[in-house]
Amino acid sequence: MKKTIIIALVAILIAGIGILYAYFVNKQGNNAEPVQNQTPVVDEQETTPGENNMNPAATSSPEVNNTPAETPTAVPENKKEEIVGKSVGGAGITAYHYGTGTKELLFVGGIHGGYSFNTVLLAEKLANTLAADPSLVPANVRVTIVQNLNPDGSQDFMANAGRFDSLDAAAKLSIRTAGRFNANKVDLNRNFDCNWKATGVWQNKTVSGGTAAFSEPESQAIRDYAKNHSLAAVVAWYSAGGGVYSSSCGKGILPETQTITDLYAKASGYPAYKNFESYQVSGDVTDWFAKNNIPAIGVLLNTSEDEEWDKNWAGIKALLGYYAK
Repeated sequence: MKKTIIIALVAILIAGIGILYAYFVNKQGNNAEPVQNQTPVVDEQETTPGENNMNPAATSSPEVNNTPAETPTAVPENKKEEIVGKSVGGAGITAYHYGTGTKELLFVGGIHGGYSFNTVLLAEKLANTLAADPSLVPANVRVTIVQNLNPDGSQDFMANAGRFDSLDAAAKLSIRTAGRFNANKVDLNRNFDCNWKATGVWQNKTVSGGTAAFSEPESQAIRDYAKNHSLAAVVAWYSAGGGVYSSSCGKGILPETQTITDLYAKASGYPAYKNFESYQVSGDVTDWFAKNNIPAIGVLLNTSEDEEWDKNWAGIKALLGYYAK
């Protein structure tokens, strides 16, 4: 009997403990906060603005990114080269640009085509030098190079030169002379509007100055370029003679022209001259620039074969340094 009572008491005790346990568990559950449906955290590096990688449908919704994109400020393209005209024969006349400054220096080679082919080589070497190292152009300077104003005359020279070095002096001169003129047989350095004449003089020869000033498309290309740009100074290369010549057109030499004449001459070693006095020149390109109040010089190389790079590069650097101020 006593044993039965003990077993009953144990059973009642166990049942009580179970009831108490259930009561406390239920109370804890009722007091706890409900678990929220949380969106998974995504690494920002795996998404881009306006996209939701966890919801593909959202990427097609116009409301995902409703902030309009900013329009970038338009920056004018700095043209490295441009066709400024065409020759009588249809060849392009190209101007190459280096630097973005406001002081523009214009260098012109090949005015006399094949006769002065070394001036084309000189202009080309300058272009290659500045392209290889743009830092050579000061920040406030822009260099423009027309390597060959007379491509038809140069082509005529190249087509007929053959083994040029094997020819005698008379044959060389004949080929070079034929390449001096454009396809209309006009001397371009007699076709500009300063004391223009239909018949000009070259050494002891008469040459055509064209039917009118600027009758030729090559000289028109230079004229139109100058009218559309503010040029600080112009250098035109010729051969042969050896010297730096100031320009003028009946109004005397501009002070700035005299300054750059002296600078280029001193640095290069070529002698400086105020005027070309060997014979009368009409329709000269640098004199036309002077007529329009643009400082311009003519640099005559010593020969018609060598581009005389070291001398001219020294003169060019002197001008770059001057206009860098």
